Amino acid sequence: MSVTGTTGPSGAASLRAHSHVRLIAACTIGNALEFYDFVVFSFFARTIGALFFPAQDPTAQLLLAFATYGVGFFLRPLGGLVLGAYADRKGRKTATLLTLALMALGTCMIGLAPAHATSGLTGASIVLLGRLLQGFSAGGEVGASTTLLAEHAPSHRRGFFGSWQLASQGLGVTAAAVVAFAITTMLPPADVTAWGWRLAFLLGALIVPVGLWLRVALEESHANEADMRTRSVSSLRIAVKQFPGRILAGVGLVVGGTAANAIIVLYMATYAVTQLHLPPQAGLLAGIAGGLANVIVAPLGGALSDRVGRKPVILISYLLLVVAIHPAFLALNASPSVNTLLWIIGGLSALNTLGAATVILTLPEIFPVEARATGMSLVYALGVAIFGGFGQFIVTWLIQTTGNPLAAAWYVMACAAATVIALAAIPEMRGHKLV
Repeated sequence: MSVTGTTGPSGAASLRAHSHVRLIAACTIGNALEFYDFVVFSFFARTIGALFFPAQDPTAQLLLAFATYGVGFFLRPLGGLVLGAYADRKGRKTATLLTLALMALGTCMIGLAPAHATSGLTGASIVLLGRLLQGFSAGGEVGASTTLLAEHAPSHRRGFFGSWQLASQGLGVTAAAVVAFAITTMLPPADVTAWGWRLAFLLGALIVPVGLWLRVALEESHANEADMRTRSVSSLRIAVKQFPGRILAGVGLVVGGTAANAIIVLYMATYAVTQLHLPPQAGLLAGIAGGLANVIVAPLGGALSDRVGRKPVILISYLLLVVAIHPAFLALNASPSVNTLLWIIGGLSALNTLGAATVILTLPEIFPVEARATGMSLVYALGVAIFGGFGQFIVTWLIQTTGNPLAAAWYVMACAAATVIALAAIPEMRGHKLV
């Protein structure tokens, strides 16, 4: 398969441009809605821990809440396999519509779950099932939507197109942090605990139809061109048997970005309160700063990778992150303030986004069309499941065990170093036609 970059009639430049804008908007907004639903849990982790996992020790409550958050990532590999294979057989667009519907269902379950005080373990079980369903959906969303972007893009602009996948994640994080900030600022703490936190989840479910409407009109990039190949051969078998080295290296590539995002952006809502002793709103503002950095820097990183290559951008960004994060956390803990927090989180997020946007668009490039969504979904879900999903749990436990708040920085440094090492096994894909 060769990528032509046209989704309208051949030779109609204005129609192609319009179609490309529609493609990016549909994938970006739809994916942002899914990531809003998936990450909003993190911004209310302390409230959810108190409501559904009562314990005498607040740290134990928080660990149980983060464990539930992380469990959602455990089903991402399964969702990546099932929904990735579905995307390779039935088409990318069809798979993205399915993932949106599944995510809405899981989000509603969490938002409507009864608290432990009224239902005992029933409420916690519903929250857990909702997280599992969200994780399953998210495992298929990234692979399907990223391959849809990559396969529609012109070869010389595929980096820019694919980078909107990460920009959309930043948009989702920003929206979740803004909603959480508004709820916690406008409502008294008692109302936030009683019912306010549920608004964030129910809002996420209500706006999913917008994503469905945007995606229905998209053209399929795959099913018509490779239908015979993908129906006769298992996409998972192709990915695992023919490209085991690329799967392993791809997981290594994902580790740095997902760990950095989990700690620098999402965990800050908790870290700012528990370690820096700042007001809860400070952590949410940090989430907004980190999300906005993703939205702004991701397209720049993708466009830069189209000019100088994927590997140089990934290498430089993660080397800089390894060097910068420990001094940044040291300064943050030495002089905690809202302004310091926002500047540091914005800067670290920008470094991570520069590399992560390039990583996420490289993953579908290294697999053939008949296994592209499956390979991409599997690699991304495996990397995210442990190092991203349980990153907040691991860091909370490390800080509690060692008494050192800088453990968060060491965790990100180790994961970023793993990405730099894995980069050696990945071919340079800039300008190559997808096959």
